[in-house]
Amino acid sequence: MIPKYCFKDDDGQLWFKESLTPSVGNSLRIDNLVYADDSDLQHLLLFDNETHGRLLAIDGLVQVSLSDEFIYHEMVSHVPLFAHGSVKSVLVVGGGDGGAMRELLRHTGVERIVLAEIDGEVIDFSRKWLPTVSNGSFDDARVEIKIVDGVEYIREGDETFDLIIIDSSDPVGPSAVLFTEEFYRDCHKRLAPGGMLVTQSGLAAIHSDVVENTSLYFSRIFKHHGFYAITVPTFSGGVMTLGFATDDAEKMSPAAGSIESRFEASGLDTRYYSPAVHRGAFALPRYLEALLKR
Repeated sequence: MIPKYCFKDDDGQLWFKESLTPSVGNSLRIDNLVYADDSDLQHLLLFDNETHGRLLAIDGLVQVSLSDEFIYHEMVSHVPLFAHGSVKSVLVVGGGDGGAMRELLRHTGVERIVLAEIDGEVIDFSRKWLPTVSNGSFDDARVEIKIVDGVEYIREGDETFDLIIIDSSDPVGPSAVLFTEEFYRDCHKRLAPGGMLVTQSGLAAIHSDVVENTSLYFSRIFKHHGFYAITVPTFSGGVMTLGFATDDAEKMSPAAGSIESRFEASGLDTRYYSPAVHRGAFALPRYLEALLKR
């Protein structure tokens, strides 16, 4: 039986077919099928590929690849932490693979992380099959795991955080609610003074409407907002954007030398992130600038 989202070519080789939109897709050869089944909420597919190593796809969309997951996880975590300079509490919505928490926990100043993940099976799955991604982060004493709907948790709670990271899947299906103005307003209420919101905002060339709408929503809610760009080879479709919003001007544009001095003091050894990459990521291509000015 051929698993969901897969097909065999004329030579009998099994392939994974990712459909990013009705007209755009990507195929990856499955050299070793590790797991394919439904959880209570979504379909999980795990396989090995010669180029990208082990990959996890959820509901037909690639979420993690061992070859390049460090790019996304370093940038979604270190950019806001070094921009802020004194983050103590973090809320991560989604992020069931544990990669973002792995990077957040490398900062000794972070005292508390709440992980709000809707599907507990994703956490169990990641612990078993992708242990290097979380690297023990689920068991860190500073982490509190809540198996909850992130939208409801943010809307109904009152604890505030220095940083909220929306580490969601693509803006389709169940995750679509995480890209709405109402949700961002609820996030704003849960930020401590000087707090920041970082969101996964889709592939700009494919999900241009998401980038445009997010910019519009942020402009109505926050005093300062913008986007920074990363390129992750496994996420086919070009530049991925990460939304960045705060009411604190200095957090949006840290003073010259501040990021550099914070990074040096941290002693972190990173594979992708650097202060230069941090600042350069906010220099967007002109087509993206034009999109945000519509």
